[in-house]
Amino acid sequence: MMKDRTALVTGASSGLGAHFAKLLAASGANVVLAARRVDRLEEVRLEIERSGGRVIAVPLDVVDEQSTIRAYDAAEKAFGVVDTIIANAGMNIEGPLLDLAADAVDAVFSVNVRGVFLTVREGARRLIAHAQGGRKPRGRAVIVSSITATAVVPGLAIYSASKAGVLQLGRVMAREWANRGVNVNILCPGYIETELNEGWFGTEGGQKQIKRWPRKRLMDASSLDSMMLYLASDAAEFATGSVFSIDDAQCL
Repeated sequence: MMKDRTALVTGASSGLGAHFAKLLAASGANVVLAARRVDRLEEVRLEIERSGGRVIAVPLDVVDEQSTIRAYDAAEKAFGVVDTIIANAGMNIEGPLLDLAADAVDAVFSVNVRGVFLTVREGARRLIAHAQGGRKPRGRAVIVSSITATAVVPGLAIYSASKAGVLQLGRVMAREWANRGVNVNILCPGYIETELNEGWFGTEGGQKQIKRWPRKRLMDASSLDSMMLYLASDAAEFATGSVFSIDDAQCL
C-alpha cells in the first residue's frame, strides 16, 4: 500500500510515532524516523531493519527550523523527496488553569503548534517544488491532533487548545495547497495508553474515566492503523482538509 513512498515521522522515538513508523515500513514505505531522543530512535530503527524495512534515523527538534531543514535534507539524501509527512510529535503539561505557569503555554504550543507548522511547511515546500518539475503530485500530510481538540476535558486546557490549533492549521494548509499537490488531513485519536498518559489510567480517577465511556475501554495503537494507511497513501487522493476522529465512542 505504501510502496515507493517515503514517510517522515516526527516523535518516532516512542509511543504512537514509533508505532506509525513500524506500520508504514511494514506496508512498504521508506521511513525516516525523526525525534530528539536519538538513542531511542536507534532502537526503533534496528527493529524495523530486522523486519526487512528501509529506514534511517535523524535527529530532529521540531521547534527548531534549522533542525527541521537538516532532517529533510538527510531524508532526501537517503530516499529522495519525502512525500508522506506524519506530524506526530507532541507534549503535555496538565493541571488546573489557576495553577498553571505562563511558561506552560509557551512550552506546549512550541512543540504542538510551532512544531507541526515547521514540519509540515518544510515538507510541503519541497513537495511543491518537486511537483513543479512535471512530476505527478502525491503529497500527503497527516497531522495528529486529539479528540480533546473539541471535547472539554478539565486539566487539559493547554494541551486541548494546542490540538484545536493544529486542527485548524491543517485545514488552512489543505485549502492553500489544494491545487499544489499536497493533501493535508487531521487525525484525532481517542485515549490510547502511551507514555503521556499511562500513569493516569492506572489510578482510581483514570479507571473512573474509562468506566464513563460507552465501551469502557482504552484503544490500542493498532486501532488507528487503517485510517493512517489510508491518509498516507495514494488511496486518499480525494481527501484533504478533513478531520477524522477515531475514538471508540469515547466522546459520545
